[in-house]
Amino acid sequence: MSQPQFENFEHFEKSISLIWVIFVTSARKMSPYSKVKIVKVDSESLPIYLNLCQSYEGEFSAITDKKPGKNGLFELDTQIGGNVLGYLLYEKKSPIGLAAVKAKSGGQCFEVCEFYVVPSFRKQALGKRFAIEIFKMHQGRWEIKQISGAEYATEFWRKTVGEFTGNNFQEDLYQDEYWGQVVRQQFLSAGS
Repeated sequence: MSQPQFENFEHFEKSISLIWVIFVTSARKMSPYSKVKIVKVDSESLPIYLNLCQSYEGEFSAITDKKPGKNGLFELDTQIGGNVLGYLLYEKKSPIGLAAVKAKSGGQCFEVCEFYVVPSFRKQALGKRFAIEIFKMHQGRWEIKQISGAEYATEFWRKTVGEFTGNNFQEDLYQDEYWGQVVRQQFLSAGS
């Protein structure tokens, strides 16, 4: 096998630089897989969860038409506590995602009420991994709803639930009391 010939050192240096960029880019895309963890929200981590909720609400405000209050904060639709469990997704020591899950029917049914991954951490399958791990934690019937205008969320949930269930899920248009007509996925989780 012949080796590439470089006419001068500058050409060689550029080639090495290009190889290094490809390696670093690939490593950045893979590294979050080994460095993430999921933490259940407790009294200590609740302020972190609430901080991330503001980013989430701000991003969705274009669809929900929500506006911040006089204090500059958005009002939250879902409060953690009682039958609503909160989860944080961490990459190394940085919180990069959140989820709020409501347990219904004595803990036999679950609903994803809120789900968010910081934009700079998207397109790395971290949200999918986060959601699937949460599904595995809770056995029972699940439902997820997406409001009108959030087609990218619907696409994400179809792919994620499809992968988790082997495409064994139901999807319909549902009239939600709070949000109006939503897209809804329903499926069963056998847990981990």
